[in-house]
Amino acid sequence: MTGVTRAKPNLRSILVWTGVAVAGAVAWGVVALSRGEDISAIWLIAAALGSYAIAYRFYARFIARRVLKVDDRRATPAERLDDGVDFQPTDRRVLLGHHFAAIAGAGPLVGPVLAAQMGYLPGTMWIIVGVIFAGAVQDMVVLFLSMRRDGRSLGQMARDEIGRVGGTAALIAVFSIMIILLAVLAMVVVNALAKSPWGTFSIAMTIPIAVFMGLYMRVLRPGRVVETSVIGVALLLLAIVAGGWVQSSPLAEMFTLSPQTLVICMVVYGFFASVLPVWMLLAPRDYLSTFMKLGTIGLLAVGVLIAAPVLRTEAITKFAVTGTGPVFAGHLFPFVFITIACGALSGFHALIASGTTPKMIQKESQVRLIGYGAMLMESFVAVMALVAACILDPGLYFALNSPAGLLGTSVESASAAVAHLGFTISPQELQAAAAAVQEQTLVARTGGAPTLAVGMSEIFSTVLGGDAMKAFWYHFAIMFEALFILTTVDAGTRVGRFMLQDTLGNLWKPLGRVGWKPGLWGASAVVVLAWGYFLWAGVNDPLGGINQLFPLFGIANQLLAAIALTVATTVLIKSGRLKWAWVTGLPLAWDAAVTLTASWQKIFSADPKMGFFAQRARFADAIEQGKVLAPAKDLDGMRAVVVNSTVDGVLAALFAMLVILVIGNAALVCLRAVRSREPLPTTEAPYVESRLVVPDGLFSSEGQELVGAGIEGRPDRS
Repeated sequence: MTGVTRAKPNLRSILVWTGVAVAGAVAWGVVALSRGEDISAIWLIAAALGSYAIAYRFYARFIARRVLKVDDRRATPAERLDDGVDFQPTDRRVLLGHHFAAIAGAGPLVGPVLAAQMGYLPGTMWIIVGVIFAGAVQDMVVLFLSMRRDGRSLGQMARDEIGRVGGTAALIAVFSIMIILLAVLAMVVVNALAKSPWGTFSIAMTIPIAVFMGLYMRVLRPGRVVETSVIGVALLLLAIVAGGWVQSSPLAEMFTLSPQTLVICMVVYGFFASVLPVWMLLAPRDYLSTFMKLGTIGLLAVGVLIAAPVLRTEAITKFAVTGTGPVFAGHLFPFVFITIACGALSGFHALIASGTTPKMIQKESQVRLIGYGAMLMESFVAVMALVAACILDPGLYFALNSPAGLLGTSVESASAAVAHLGFTISPQELQAAAAAVQEQTLVARTGGAPTLAVGMSEIFSTVLGGDAMKAFWYHFAIMFEALFILTTVDAGTRVGRFMLQDTLGNLWKPLGRVGWKPGLWGASAVVVLAWGYFLWAGVNDPLGGINQLFPLFGIANQLLAAIALTVATTVLIKSGRLKWAWVTGLPLAWDAAVTLTASWQKIFSADPKMGFFAQRARFADAIEQGKVLAPAKDLDGMRAVVVNSTVDGVLAALFAMLVILVIGNAALVCLRAVRSREPLPTTEAPYVESRLVVPDGLFSSEGQELVGAGIEGRPDRS
């Protein structure tokens, strides 16, 4: 790694890392081998943290030094192209917060909760192993490649490096999938905030707090990152506490918004988050949100260590083998990997890693902290979500997550349906569980978010407040989920603007210049109106809008990861690094096998619970017979389901074919590169020497002169 001093390992370091490795191995042994006996959730946390530490210390450093050959003497786009709007040298701590907040959305919260249907072992293994060898690698490598190409978007890199045919297919697939992902994430936020004055007030207050933090670090106290962080966190905590006061005050009506009003607010906010200078709103708000996200997850981990709850889910359930689970249909392979999604590998992350972050990073060596490190943090969020789901009684878990068509409308019918699945929970226990969190019912509260909130309330109330505080912690968790997810929508909108400008720049050069105001405003408006349309239609029609495309979320996200890994592998081979191509090539092979298998089954399966076209045929036949099947409530709803299933099936096939086209075109480019005596030309930006000297890790190392940039590009004095 050029430009960074390498320290030789000493005896103390060897002993420490040996201890970490042994502790992690013991934890893995307990998690993997325990059968028919109680196992504490603490073992999952120990296995995760031990694995993360080893991976970051050794594997991530190996990739940075040997594979990518990061060079801190080389100026990054943030330094070379600094325009005070999109390109801005940003303090590594602030950027880590922004990047983590931008990538950590609904996936790591609800995916593992739903995957708990298969048992705690498959989910735990994929979340940890998958992030180490696939998810974090993708994020880090894509961030590096985009940084070396002036912050180009993933789709544009595909076009530049793979060629016009594969690149055009990638541009279409990436932008289409991104709009779907943004609309799905926004829908989750709307559902969480609708009729919730506490959550709406607290989240609204993060906007002026973030603007104040941005101005404080740029104008009032340049470079004072720690000082600004203390003030920002204090104001954030005040906003959260004040939200509880607002909820029980006359102001509650003002902040109790309808879903339609929330959609309008989110579209307006998304537009301004996309066009305002990144230091003013987006980066400080994401940084601020990270304190809330990691603080809550950290407290949850501490709660697990204190309460030591027992995992009540089996290591591997019967549904992993039969594929007949009520939460989602399908066998362990491939659907547990699709369902967990962002906690282990996420294509959406590649959009952020080739969007805002490469335009803000100060030094190449920081890709390890920001790209690899932030993904490990998100993976730990997924582990904690899995723990929260698996400590619940299985009867309650399936009563929460099974569809209403299976459970019925009463606690009695739900109890009988759960018993038919092989689990036990009485009607009285279901009523008591709902009353404990001040909900009318917990039956068929699908989607994963309510289950996570119930699990978090169980852990928190065990440590703080007892049963009397369950309702408080439950509603706090619902608000936390909304805050957690919203940061992906605003950052994603800005990234969508970059992507659209890159694409249109192929047709007319001025549109590709991110600093050109008409292009900036126009592209931002197109992106927010695109996902805003699907969101608006979704809140007004339970079977329309984004609800129509929701089933594509998991597969589309993983297909996006396949495109990102294809681009990464192609560039490594083209640049003469064939011997290291396995670093991204192996995750690509696995992800392609998983996602294309899942796509095939979703398209061609004869089971109506799984196959889109099988579901279409079932509902079409029912319409001819005059029958109404759930979730439809009338014949118009039945026709909507037929249309939705057709659209989902066609889009699933289209996305799969586009990805196959990208991979096939890339394979030809790689073959040509291998046969060539010289590395093929790439679009890497010319070398320019850097004048910034800043730490590559989270903390300053001895002997490094801190003359880097804070969020505003001024000297770092914290």
